[in-house]
Amino acid sequence: MFSKYGIDNLLILIGCSAVIIVIAVVVSRPWITYPLLVIGFMLLLLSLWFFRDPERVVHPEAVNHPEVVVCPADGKVVQITPVEDNEFLHGPGTQVSIFLSPLNVHVNRYPMSGKITHVRYVQGDYLVAWHPKSSELNERSMIGVENAHGKVLFKQITGYLARRIVYETKTGDSVTAGTRFGMMKFGSRMDVILPPGSTVLVKEGQVVRAAETLLGRLP
Repeated sequence: MFSKYGIDNLLILIGCSAVIIVIAVVVSRPWITYPLLVIGFMLLLLSLWFFRDPERVVHPEAVNHPEVVVCPADGKVVQITPVEDNEFLHGPGTQVSIFLSPLNVHVNRYPMSGKITHVRYVQGDYLVAWHPKSSELNERSMIGVENAHGKVLFKQITGYLARRIVYETKTGDSVTAGTRFGMMKFGSRMDVILPPGSTVLVKEGQVVRAAETLLGRLP
């Protein structure tokens, strides 16, 4: 299954792969044909791999307990740090940052069930996604969800290669933890800011999976 958020890019890349392969066959000179065939098939395979969208089983705790927060993205936890959030929480919180390499699944999922009460998109710079300031300076979407247990802010942040954020979220939406809402293309970062008193259930360096890995628990 491939992501609906990236089907346009996927079709373009498949087309480029096909052109390269056709040129390789038409040229019919080994020293040109073989390298072009390798490039064409590698581009095709990498494109199919990047835009894959596997099914996930949402962690049962998140299904049954609205105070539970799941990871909204695949990747590696690169930072857990206290922050002062002026975007949505308007106070202190704990930020958990997940870095996505180009080989990770890039489809994003809601971290918590509740109502969307804040959505804002900002164009930005080209810092690498793991840079500490990328959360503040790069292209990003900032989405706030809340329920009876509290408020959580999550950010889609693009990196040096990525300049394309897709999300189908608007203020007033009622959402369910673990369901798809968008995609970041070509190596990115996801920040989740939990309110004071929350319990963080992941560690720095941990590899996580969207919807399946518990990220935290609200107070």
